[in-house]
Amino acid sequence: MAAEPAYGDVRPTGIDLLAERLADYLTPDQVNLVRRAYYYAEQAHDGQRRRSGEPYVTHPLAVANILADMHMDHQSLMAAMLHDVIEDTGIAKEALAGQFGETVAELVDGVSKLTQMKFETKAEAQAENFQKMTMAMSKDIRVILVKLADRLHNMRTLDAMPPDKSRRIAKETLEIYAPIANRLGMHDFYVEFEDLGFRAMHPMRAERIQRAVKTARGNRREILGKIQESLANCLARDGLDGEVVGREKHLHSIYQKMRGKRKSFNEIMDVYGFRIIVDKVDTCYRVLGAVHNLYKPFPGRFKDYIAIPKANGYQSLHTTLFGMHGVPIEIQIRTREMEEMANNGIAAHGLYKAGGDEPRASHLRARQWVKGILELQQRAGNSLEFIENVKIDLFPDEVYVFTPKGRIMELPKGSTAVDFAYAVHTDVGNSCIACRINRRLAPLSQPLGSGETVEIVTAPGARPNPAWLNFVVTGKARTNIRHALKQQRRSESISLGERLLNKALSGFGTQLSKISPMRILSVLGEYKGVVLEDLLEEIGLGNRMAYVVARRLVSGSEQEEPLEPQASTTPQGPLAIRGTEGLVISYAKCCTPIPGDPIVGHLSAGKGMVIHLENCRNIAEFRHNSEKCIVLNWAKDVTGEFSVELRVQLEHQRGLIAMLANNVTAADANVEKIGMNERDGRVSVVQLVVSVRDRVHLARVIKKLRTLKGVAGITRVRS
Repeated sequence: MAAEPAYGDVRPTGIDLLAERLADYLTPDQVNLVRRAYYYAEQAHDGQRRRSGEPYVTHPLAVANILADMHMDHQSLMAAMLHDVIEDTGIAKEALAGQFGETVAELVDGVSKLTQMKFETKAEAQAENFQKMTMAMSKDIRVILVKLADRLHNMRTLDAMPPDKSRRIAKETLEIYAPIANRLGMHDFYVEFEDLGFRAMHPMRAERIQRAVKTARGNRREILGKIQESLANCLARDGLDGEVVGREKHLHSIYQKMRGKRKSFNEIMDVYGFRIIVDKVDTCYRVLGAVHNLYKPFPGRFKDYIAIPKANGYQSLHTTLFGMHGVPIEIQIRTREMEEMANNGIAAHGLYKAGGDEPRASHLRARQWVKGILELQQRAGNSLEFIENVKIDLFPDEVYVFTPKGRIMELPKGSTAVDFAYAVHTDVGNSCIACRINRRLAPLSQPLGSGETVEIVTAPGARPNPAWLNFVVTGKARTNIRHALKQQRRSESISLGERLLNKALSGFGTQLSKISPMRILSVLGEYKGVVLEDLLEEIGLGNRMAYVVARRLVSGSEQEEPLEPQASTTPQGPLAIRGTEGLVISYAKCCTPIPGDPIVGHLSAGKGMVIHLENCRNIAEFRHNSEKCIVLNWAKDVTGEFSVELRVQLEHQRGLIAMLANNVTAADANVEKIGMNERDGRVSVVQLVVSVRDRVHLARVIKKLRTLKGVAGITRVRS
């Protein structure tokens, strides 16, 4: 075979060295299966070369080596060897399944789908591909572990790529793959992704920081050695067995802190980091006491991630001390098991395995996260909304709050009580009306802090408020609020559409309930088979004209001679507005109609009905168009509060705003907005937006305002 000499060096060294390493933790049969997968991949990629000029098979071998460092199982290693076979060689998934089993074929297929992700394309395509990744992860989380190893080797060999392509791959890595590695607790992957991505995106900045770090470490070697020695001596005096190691800050972390926290390089490097690795949890707390006796701790800088682990399973004690000469020292104390978990996350100790005895807490967290992403996907209106929410969910920081029963909830930084309510259960979020933080009533929009106890007050029949979308942080809350509002809007649109259609049909002397089902089905067929509810929703949203649909229902087709309304029948009176129609009816801000005003409804496509005053100038051109405007009146039992703008002219005097607000409140109304323009030295003009129930209530408010001394005139502002 012509390519044999090119592979001559790879076969005896690469796969044999890997097989020796795998023999430490896999059975001989499993090692042979990995070997077989390698030879299959070598043959499939025969003649293919990487951009660097090496035989292509060196790449899958390198990916398998990365997974071997984490002691991944033989099926993951086989999938690593074969991960490009389906995409690059034309070999079908079925052929792989026949050779290596269904599980390995599924893993390879999942990784192949992720390889097709093209993040430089349109946002819609990016989002669709991200959904494929979610589906692949949900079936077997090892898919993402193989993909992360594949991406890591590609990032290590990025220099062979053209600059524009390497920047695109680096951007994709920093935005998607690094946060996923962090979310799965794989710190080693996360740090290397960030540093390699940073070097590719900003080579000059990375080089300058690298040089500065090298110089700083050389200058600080002596003080580092002294601190390390004093910590080791402190442990020895107390008879504690622990290993003290210096902790290096990685380049991207330094750069982010310099940018985000506006700190100089020297300020960041003046903090010394150490990690103390011990044998068991009990020793962690004893070491903490010892180091607190050695150096004074910074108040408020102690964090116990052992008792309350981070969302990605990370566990450690964090404390900051005043060291020699007041130098800040950051210390992390953890067990060896926690150290491996911190570095390898979900890949540590085979936590990724679907079977096994008892699933570990970290494994459950990772699966819970993937399950949460799947829920977002099902609820999201479209793929763009989905990816927006997932990116929010790949958060680096968390707050930990408690339910009234003491259960710990992990939420992103900046989360509110509404985010908490949806994290507890979707129904709790949908019916939330108020909250208590540490047993005190608090605004729903108040950001939560770690350690707070949050209690949600619910009410049957309550609905999500559209204003919540302005302050919620989590993807789950945002997606569920939008979903509930869409459902609410649909039901309200159907109800309004039915009322509008019945009003139009009354002109022809009939009602929807009197029209035969066969006739309705016939007309629905003309609308490409939509169901009746969809048609009523379209009418309610203003996308179809009720009169046109009524004429079709009565005559059967728009092409037939149009029927005129029957003169002998008495049509229904104007449509009554009750004030409880919800999202599908809105009140025009130009003329602010209130109960008692003569009104008309303007049907606006996609928005439903907008209510205007009868003489509003903004609808003058539609006023006599029966298809776009409909005569309305107010129901006798109309409810709700309506905004009205008043212009008050009065003599300028001390405490003017307070007097106006007091008089409005005395008339049982609320001030929504207030503003003042001074017309001259003596007379002020105040713009006042108040909420009232109807015209009678407004008259009472105006009457109360007229009792104020110096009021020259009050005018209601209209368009």
